[in-house]
Amino acid sequence: MSRAFVIVGTDTNVGKTVFAAALADALGAHYWKPVQSGLDGETDSQTVARLGGLAPQRILPEAWRLMLPASPHIAARAEGVEIDVARLSPPQGVTPLVIEIAGGVMVPLTYNCLTIDLLASWGLPVIVVSRTALGTINHSLLTLEALRRRHIDVHGLAFVGDEYPMAQETIGSLGEVRVLGRLPSLDPLNRETLRAAFAARFSVYDFDP
Repeated sequence: MSRAFVIVGTDTNVGKTVFAAALADALGAHYWKPVQSGLDGETDSQTVARLGGLAPQRILPEAWRLMLPASPHIAARAEGVEIDVARLSPPQGVTPLVIEIAGGVMVPLTYNCLTIDLLASWGLPVIVVSRTALGTINHSLLTLEALRRRHIDVHGLAFVGDEYPMAQETIGSLGEVRVLGRLPSLDPLNRETLRAAFAARFSVYDFDP
């Protein structure tokens, strides 16, 4: 599969949906969220469509939509179902493609399958999204180590938040990872401000196959 990236976060609410929207917009890509936990309010697919300006045909339907805003295995159990991991294969023939997982890489999809196990089976390059706030060094390095222990290709790391040079440099150096750029906190946050911020701080050439 050419030019497909999986967006993972070091934790929940680190900004990976905002980054996914910016990247999908910049690459003219399709977007796919395999598992959506939490349907009360705007879903991640709807957020990406709004912030990235993606037409409906570029938003691929989720394989699983679960009401409870919780870890997928917990949300599924609350509805009396179990996620069928076999249904979580990336769409074929769709490129460019941005895939966003739910939560961090160690989040369980079932009681026998972690998200990181699924990523290893896909064999697609991963972009790690990390916040710049306190705790980011630990969370980022642990995420990078877990991915590499499973021989998952880490394409690079993107920061989201205010500038924190020492932490960002530490993660890039100790994590031996390419830092792709940083999205600042945006107010207002809309397609125009997000597109401008991405264009100013990232290079689309860093996302070539």
